[in-house]
Amino acid sequence: MANHRRVPRSLLRNGAVRAMAGRLSWGLGDQAVSSLTNFAVGLYVARSLGTFAFGIFSLAWVTYGVVLNISRGLATDPLMVRFSAVPEDRWRSGVASAAGTAIGVGCATGLVSLVAGLAAGGPLGNAFVALAVVLPGLLLQDAWRFAFFAHGAGKKAFVNDCVWGVALLPALYVAAQIHTVVAFVLAWGLSGAVAALYGWFQTGILPHPREMLGWLRTQRDLSVRYLVENVSNSGASQLRAYGLGAIAGITAVGAVRGAEQLLGPFLALLMGLSLVTVAEGTRVLQRAPHRLKHFCVILGGGQAAAALCWGLGLLLLLPDGAGRWVMGSVWDSSSPLILPVTLAVVGASFATGAAAGLRALGAAKRSLRSQLIASLFYVTFGITGAFLGGAAGSAWGVATATLGGSVVWWLQLRLGLRDYVPPVPPGANETTVVFEPIKEPIKE
Repeated sequence: MANHRRVPRSLLRNGAVRAMAGRLSWGLGDQAVSSLTNFAVGLYVARSLGTFAFGIFSLAWVTYGVVLNISRGLATDPLMVRFSAVPEDRWRSGVASAAGTAIGVGCATGLVSLVAGLAAGGPLGNAFVALAVVLPGLLLQDAWRFAFFAHGAGKKAFVNDCVWGVALLPALYVAAQIHTVVAFVLAWGLSGAVAALYGWFQTGILPHPREMLGWLRTQRDLSVRYLVENVSNSGASQLRAYGLGAIAGITAVGAVRGAEQLLGPFLALLMGLSLVTVAEGTRVLQRAPHRLKHFCVILGGGQAAAALCWGLGLLLLLPDGAGRWVMGSVWDSSSPLILPVTLAVVGASFATGAAAGLRALGAAKRSLRSQLIASLFYVTFGITGAFLGGAAGSAWGVATATLGGSVVWWLQLRLGLRDYVPPVPPGANETTVVFEPIKEPIKE
């Protein structure tokens, strides 16, 4: 009989950690590209158009955020939960249906945006008509990113976002010559559509929009809750922006958005965080459930600390001359809002750690409850602050809301872990846990 050498547990554990670190590295790289792209677009538009026009662009942007979260809740969040680390044939089938659902959501919401834009008219209406044109391509590109991370192929998501960034350069140049909000919306959206087409080439998977109803039917136990959760999140931002515009004017919206734009790398990271963390949280849960809490604490705490260092350690020390060079005239109205916006991002960053844990647990009821409460805080405090103090009052209200909301998220994660994770046997410790080597069909 052949002798079988026993692999030391420490090597297996180190191998699992290295594999996770590799996937997270590609995830962070992808998010860095996405963050820098969104950051550059926002700064370029702010410098080119001024505070009022930037406010119009911001209203289109937050509306896109709502639509993106509708697509994620219905299509790609269930894909991440149920099609991470599965055989390739099952992954390809799930991706075809989820990508097709994303296109369907883009077409349906694009029609709504088109009708709303035509009804509103003027510069604001024209921006929403342009948004309608680009929504299907933008949502498909986002679906490819989710698909790559579910498959453990973060490198492909990174390359896809790089393609978007390269396509954006000439598009922004053309938009600057036209010098309208519509031109910038089209430049941003159509360059995203180029990346969506490249994603089709990367996967070789043809999206199946006709399977949208079947996908929604089979995934409805997760998708309905995730839809409500996601829309309550982005919808709260949209309601706050519209409310601020109605109370204090579109210029106030531009001022707040300008301050948020300075935190752009972290805000963009939060938008796409589930691309990496849910899949990794699911893997941690499968191999060592008692480690999930530590994973979430490190994830949320690390982001919160980084946001705090960026906002308070760098932006508050930025000279006015440098700020005006970066953002143009928007800097004067946005710079007083850096402190409350930074604190808001800190609260949201810490909450994402708990959110990733609840998603990995599949505790949709608890995550939905947390998001609804946090969104209620966001709208209530944000609009009340606008009544009391305009843009500054709204910014401080949102900071209070996000810090309070993060407490709710962590309380729910604690309860979710108590329900799910089995107790550690007496006398056992973490060194007794066996880490199995990760076996995934990754094709870079």
